[in-house]
Amino acid sequence: MQNELTHTKNVKTFSLIETLNFWLTNYIPRAASTRLMRRLSKIENPLFVKVALKLWQFASDDMRLHEANQQHFKSLHECFTRTLRPETRPFPEDKTLITSPCDAVIGAHGKLKNLELLQIKGMPYSLNELTQGVIDLAPYRDGHYITLRLKSSMYHHMHAPIDCDTSSIHYISGDTWNVNPPTLRRIEKLFCKNERAVIELTPEDTHARIALVPIAAILVSSMRFSHLDFPLALQCKGANNIPFERHFTRGERLGNFEHGSTIVMLTSKHFTFMPDMEEGQIIRMGQALMRPNHFHAQPSTGQMS
Repeated sequence: MQNELTHTKNVKTFSLIETLNFWLTNYIPRAASTRLMRRLSKIENPLFVKVALKLWQFASDDMRLHEANQQHFKSLHECFTRTLRPETRPFPEDKTLITSPCDAVIGAHGKLKNLELLQIKGMPYSLNELTQGVIDLAPYRDGHYITLRLKSSMYHHMHAPIDCDTSSIHYISGDTWNVNPPTLRRIEKLFCKNERAVIELTPEDTHARIALVPIAAILVSSMRFSHLDFPLALQCKGANNIPFERHFTRGERLGNFEHGSTIVMLTSKHFTFMPDMEEGQIIRMGQALMRPNHFHAQPSTGQMS
């Protein structure tokens, strides 16, 4: 009886904390808070940066600053956009494997059914709503999707998951709702409301397709892409089709967020998930995420941690 009462009390406490988190992080002026965060993150005051990083590390269990190329940061922005020592993210030898484009917590994932996917269990949204028709969706029919949530403490860069070519980036302006689990459980079609980009990747020597949809959120100052001279941010109104004809090798940097957020990754039916993938697991950039459908060997080297 005592155990049941304790469990009930814990559930109520968790529910209250989650509700407070939702209200405090969403019903403040979201755009203004995001612009303020941009300014604060670029303050180059040693005492401010030291105190802020200490508080951030105390509240986080996943900063892993020991992996960074530098250990001292002039600003929070430098820490948000830190690069890593190359040896910290090994890649599997098999180059046909699709690797994770970022460090992330694995969220909802599965097969696309009638071009529909899940935000969380019981909350569907359509691929057309997500992409606003900026890419041809036919190649993704019967394909797969996976939601990759980057916590604010994680490494913020995105990398090519396979050798591929790109032609353009499509920017879609929108809101800046939080993308954490409490908000995902309360706001329907959240990813279709927030500002986001759509970048389609064409793997070499194949008819397969991969699309990455980086989604901004509250406090995410902007998204930056390699070889673009300007950020994609709140000031970029409307739909923007930006030429981006480039070839990327697997692991090459595509861009970065300036705070944590989410990437929804889409693939055509040519790929399937690696075995034993579960929601809530942490995956690191460079770990095997998917494999070609003709692949029948044992699970690849990259282990989830």
